[in-house]
Amino acid sequence: MEFKSKNPFLSNKRFSKNAVGEKVHHAQIIDYDQEMSLSGTINKSILLFLILTAAAMVTWWMAFNGMNILLPAIGGAIMGLILVIVSAFKPQYSGYLAPGYALFEGLFIGGISAIFEAMYPGIVLQAVGCTLVTFMVCLGLYKYQIVKVNEQFKSVVIAATLAIATYYLISWLFSLFTSYTPVHYGNSMASIGISVFVIIVAALNLFLDFDQIEKGVQQRMPKFMEWYGAMGLMVTLVWLYIEFLRLLSKLASRD
Repeated sequence: MEFKSKNPFLSNKRFSKNAVGEKVHHAQIIDYDQEMSLSGTINKSILLFLILTAAAMVTWWMAFNGMNILLPAIGGAIMGLILVIVSAFKPQYSGYLAPGYALFEGLFIGGISAIFEAMYPGIVLQAVGCTLVTFMVCLGLYKYQIVKVNEQFKSVVIAATLAIATYYLISWLFSLFTSYTPVHYGNSMASIGISVFVIIVAALNLFLDFDQIEKGVQQRMPKFMEWYGAMGLMVTLVWLYIEFLRLLSKLASRD
């Protein structure tokens, strides 16, 4: 069994010509301008990042001007999740869904960042820096093949990711209906250790994302898969950023 990236839109099934309905006849003339390219995916990833940043600045400005940010932040999180799910089943619409995801997720990110910044001044800049450095390091390790993505690597990362998701879900359900306090709450050493572990797993997911984008280019996927791949990469980066915020807040609260 093949294990792929945790992102539903970066799964092996999605990066398949059969899955997107493209059938190439041997005598067909291929228009390479209509195929997925690495440069195209990079450009779209940058565009999504700019949209997300602009949207985040809106709720950030609202928060520090005394406005209620709960509605745009929570609404953005819900809409972002919906667009991710739709994109997983309809990747051909990624050209519309990916910018929408970046916009709504940006509203959520701006809101949650403003909350953390108010509690721990300077934490947002630190989290952004940690996320960008982690991304660049992982990209360098992948590009120069210092870290190779093989089936064993994929299976370990996927297993760890599923374990984290299961733990978070069970902990959340228990906290809703009982007086149980999850271990990852608070600033104990155990909680900090869990955050470090989650950050490592999130970073490892970047390697899977890079690998799937590269394979999509090699397999000459349709042009819309550039948006699909960029959106998947953005999801992992958002997850990584939030986990850095959580870790840094725990460390700051111990001072």
